[in-house]
Amino acid sequence: MKLLPTLSVVCISWCLWSCQPVSSPDAQVQDERPNILLIMADDMGYSDLGCYGSEIRTPNLDKLAKSGVAFRHFYNTARCCPTRASLLTGLYPHEAGMGAMVSGADSNPEPGPYQGYLNDQCLTLAELLKPTGYATYMSGKWHVGEKPEYWPTKRGFDKYFGLISGASSYYEVITDQPRVRQMAYNGQPWTPPKEEFYMTDALSDSAASFLTQHFSQENSQPFFLYLAYTAPHWPLHALPEDIARYKGRYDSGWEALRQERYLRMQKEGVIDTSFQLPLWEEDIPEWSQRDTSLHWERRMEVYAAMIDRMDQGLGQVFETLQTNNAWENTLVIFLSDNGGSPEDITGRKLNDPAVEIGLPGSYAAYRKPWSIASNTPFRRYKRHVEEGGIASPLIIHWPNGIEPTERVDSYAHVVDVYPTIANLAQATYPDSVRALRGKNLLSIIENDSAPSERPLFWEHIGHQAMRQGKWKIVSQAPAYQWSLYDMQQDPTELNDVSTEFPKVLEQMSLTYEQWSEEVGVQKRGE
Repeated sequence: MKLLPTLSVVCISWCLWSCQPVSSPDAQVQDERPNILLIMADDMGYSDLGCYGSEIRTPNLDKLAKSGVAFRHFYNTARCCPTRASLLTGLYPHEAGMGAMVSGADSNPEPGPYQGYLNDQCLTLAELLKPTGYATYMSGKWHVGEKPEYWPTKRGFDKYFGLISGASSYYEVITDQPRVRQMAYNGQPWTPPKEEFYMTDALSDSAASFLTQHFSQENSQPFFLYLAYTAPHWPLHALPEDIARYKGRYDSGWEALRQERYLRMQKEGVIDTSFQLPLWEEDIPEWSQRDTSLHWERRMEVYAAMIDRMDQGLGQVFETLQTNNAWENTLVIFLSDNGGSPEDITGRKLNDPAVEIGLPGSYAAYRKPWSIASNTPFRRYKRHVEEGGIASPLIIHWPNGIEPTERVDSYAHVVDVYPTIANLAQATYPDSVRALRGKNLLSIIENDSAPSERPLFWEHIGHQAMRQGKWKIVSQAPAYQWSLYDMQQDPTELNDVSTEFPKVLEQMSLTYEQWSEEVGVQKRGE
């Protein structure tokens, strides 16, 4: 894989382990810097895009991958809030104050690694880019600070529209205690209209609108747009015309779907034969033994329709760029915040059983069996640090800077997005905040054939992991017993080899403990 020649000096030479700053550009260089479109899906599994093996219709993202770069091994942090914090700051979640989930708008948490909002020891991408001349926009889910003083326009964004909170109805904003949700337009609370509102469309529309307004100003200022969809996070809500496209598609069940995707992924080169399918978890019934009253087929039909609609919205955004002659010099990055979700939300008591799943008044999730199919071929799902919880699609596209290529084999992490963008924006990263943790993704692409021994770390609600080279260790709460996996031979983590390589396990566990002390991971029992 080769970067286009014009980028050889700017993109490759910046080694972000040392995070050396680059001087701010003058006006002429500003004109040449790329626009940046950063897109995040919510609770979408590794195999849920067509270009990653899915049957779901995603033509716009598929074209993006075909004319850009797709990674085989890209990692998030296993859950929404921590991943968003790392994406925005280039730090591990604990360093940014988001080691777990967001704190409530009426709470006063103790400051620290688990305070539940972005701290003042980090700099968001918007805060970094704005002083260099970038216009900074965000449309979508924030989820890293509920109080107004922590909202996007207080953290560097010129314009913002979207959901401040976590999951909410796609047709309205939930205001019932204790699950009050907030939307905002710029720095003010915003309430959607009672009719003809659908969250995914609203986020796509606002993103396209921000771009249209930007281009109408007829200046040379580049833009940074962070588009953070809530789709396909529960509740399962989709428009009837999109659901109809998948009617009957999932009647054969979750076992058949996972096998179908697995074979397609091999055929299309997403994975190879070293990726062996794990056994189904014991608490998942065979399809023939399912509880038919739960309307399992409908759940997956709606889930697929939500991803389909997101892709349609991206087509609208991409067309806006193309119409304004900005497509060639826009860096587009797409990823997901965690693996497919196994969560059962019936306990929230927001569902009207008389309403069909997907329509206003319903409030359901697709649950564990379908989430395992979403995360094909991996084990586990959201919240966990096996590959099913932390593996994400990653697509990077930039016609002026990156040649289309086959899939990248090197592993990378969400902390790598920040230094990649900072480098291309030629932005100075200050010494007064925590040092960045990531590497330039373009350098990773350029050196894909070189083996990496770079360590990566995870901790979320007691689940712990580390990867270094071909080795990965995993420890799940509450047992806290380390397992060791050879990710070259066993990328789906089926064979614990800790007894065969005790020295490897010992050294990695010590390195992990050093990292956990450094970032402030809670000790067991605290």
